[in-house]
Amino acid sequence: MEKQRKTTISRKQFTTYMIAAFGLAWILDIIAIIFSKDENQMVFSIVMVITMFMPFMAALIARIPLKGMGWVPHLKGKIRYVFFALWVPALLSIIGGVLFFIIFPKAFDSEFLTLRGLIEAGALEKLEAQGLTIPIYILISSIQAITFAPFFNMFAALGEEVGWRGVLYPYLKEKLGVTKGRIVGGVIWGSWHWPVMIFAGYEYGKEYIGAPALGPIVFCLFTVMMGILCDYVYEKTETIWLPSLMHGATNAFTIFAYLTKPEYADMAILGPAYIGIISMIPMIIMAVIICVKQKRN
Repeated sequence: MEKQRKTTISRKQFTTYMIAAFGLAWILDIIAIIFSKDENQMVFSIVMVITMFMPFMAALIARIPLKGMGWVPHLKGKIRYVFFALWVPALLSIIGGVLFFIIFPKAFDSEFLTLRGLIEAGALEKLEAQGLTIPIYILISSIQAITFAPFFNMFAALGEEVGWRGVLYPYLKEKLGVTKGRIVGGVIWGSWHWPVMIFAGYEYGKEYIGAPALGPIVFCLFTVMMGILCDYVYEKTETIWLPSLMHGATNAFTIFAYLTKPEYADMAILGPAYIGIISMIPMIIMAVIICVKQKRN
């Protein structure tokens, strides 16, 4: 079993942290929901980024020490975990997306209609004038998603990871055990997103199969599995930057979300983005392997 980082967080501090993390985030979610109805995507996106820092803010409000979270990376002999955090999210996303389209081949948007609709007409004309076709655009976007984009996203993801991996998971693992702590922590992480998911259609939209109840449940399954991977990286490296990098890498590789024909948009709960039930299978397998392997050690 991996050596667990001991936490000195009191029950009162933890309760304060939870109230602040959810309270602050859900207030911002209300603002985001209002702007989503006005179709002001830019303001919605800005508010969502600010929301990511609320777990960090909650830790400060609860006066939880941040010193032991590994702010100065010591990665000698651990560089492989940097590449694990950087590339595994994309690999799992690709495998999951391909699996979805193998099962539902007719859902693949071979004409890239959805993606074309997301790119402004003027921008698309400029791309084509430069000799950049949609497939090349997808390739460039994918390369960016596994190179510098995760490092850019890492700083926003840090706002959540200080709260989840730095505060929430150590406390729950100490109280409940590693596996149960990770599961409960993942459900908490997922439910933290619920208001904006239910009322603004965040992640799955509003017209998916089983809406609006199924999305929040499936998303919690995703956060449990993703939380296990991020926690594994954190345990191995003892630096808060690596789970933040993995979180950022996951948020960066989103291209599969735009490769489904518009008429199949209600299948978002199944895939092909990594938060779909089918496309999540590779991540579930890896998370289970990690837990089983760590139990045996």
